[in-house]
Amino acid sequence: MHSKLFQIGPLEIHAYGLTLALSFLIGIYLAMYRAKKNGIDPNKIVDLSVVIVISAILGARFLYVIFHLEEFTGRWLDTINPFQSSGQIGIAGLTLLGGFIAAVVFSILFMKIKKLPLLKISDIMIPSMGLGIFITRIGCFFNGCCYGLPTDASWGMVFPQESPAGFIFPNQAIHPTQLYSSVYGLIIIGILLFLERYKKFDGFLLYTFFILYGISRFSVDFYRYYEDSMVIGGLSISVNQGISIFMIVLGAVLLIVSYLKQKNAAPSEV
Repeated sequence: MHSKLFQIGPLEIHAYGLTLALSFLIGIYLAMYRAKKNGIDPNKIVDLSVVIVISAILGARFLYVIFHLEEFTGRWLDTINPFQSSGQIGIAGLTLLGGFIAAVVFSILFMKIKKLPLLKISDIMIPSMGLGIFITRIGCFFNGCCYGLPTDASWGMVFPQESPAGFIFPNQAIHPTQLYSSVYGLIIIGILLFLERYKKFDGFLLYTFFILYGISRFSVDFYRYYEDSMVIGGLSISVNQGISIFMIVLGAVLLIVSYLKQKNAAPSEV
C-alpha cells in the first residue's frame, strides 16, 4: 500500500487523488457515450458533470467535517481543504456518501433550471457512479484509508504503520473494506447495464442504483472501522448505514410507484 505513487520534481502523485481524477474522467466519457446513444447532446453531459464534480467534492467534505468537528477546533480554516483531516496520517477527509447525496441534489437543481429530462439523463449517468466507486476505492486501498476492523480471516491484510489503517491497527490484520467496496462498485455497474435491456420507464436505473448501493454499503460497513456509531432498535450501526437504509427504502418505493404508474397508463396508450 503506497499513498504516494511517484514524484515529478516538486509534484507528488498520490494514489487517492489519481484514482479520483480517473474516476471522474472515465465516468464523464462513459456518460457522454451513453448520452449520444440515447439522443442527448453530449455537451450537456459535460456541463452537468462540472456541477457533479464540484458538488461531490463539497458534499463529501461537508459530511466528513460535520461528523469530525472535534478535529478542527482552533483551526477552522482547515475545514475547507478537502484533502486534509486532523491527526491521522495521510487520510483523505472526504465521505463518499456525502459526495453522492450532494451530487444528486445539485444535479437535479441544474437539470430543472436547464429544463433537461431529469430521469432520462440520470439513467444515462448513474452507471458512471458504479464505475467511480470501483476506481476510487482502489485509491483508498493504496492510501490506507476507509479501512476495516481486525479479522482472523485468511484474506485479512496488515497495513504499513505510516498509513491511517496501520496507525490505528498497528501490525494487525484487518478487513480490506476498500477492496470490498471496489468489487461491489464493479458489480453494481454490471447489474445496471444488464438490467437496462429490461427498462420500462425513465428513472429505472437510478432507483435500482439506490437499492444496490444502499445494500452494498450497509453490508460492507459492518466490517469497516468507524469512530462513532448510533443505536437503532438495539443494533449498533454507522451514520452511513442509516443513510443506506433510507436509500434502499427510497429506491424501492420509487420503483414500485413508477412501475404502477406505467402499468396504469399503458391501456390508455393503446
